[in-house]
Amino acid sequence: VGDRIAVMMDGGVQRGTHVLKALSLGAKAVGLGRYYLFPLAAAGQAGVERALELMHIEIERGMKLMGCTSVNELTRRNLRFRL
Repeated sequence: VGDRIAVMMDGGVQRGTHVLKALSLGAKAVGLGRYYLFPLAAAGQAGVERALELMHIEIERGMKLMGCTSVNELTRRNLRFRL
């Protein structure tokens, strides 16, 4: 939708690569909704903190593999589409 509407993605996000794909396709934000519920139920606050730490690590690793130092550098060119 270009710059006319801010697109936010939510639903089914389980990995850092999901966040990177959404941002590369133009999303301005990505919701993690259910992502932290299982760690919360299993280990409370410590579980949520660990889950978010792992998500951060996955996003950081993915960006390094794509050669990006900022989320502003993520574009469709970072993705490989398979037919």
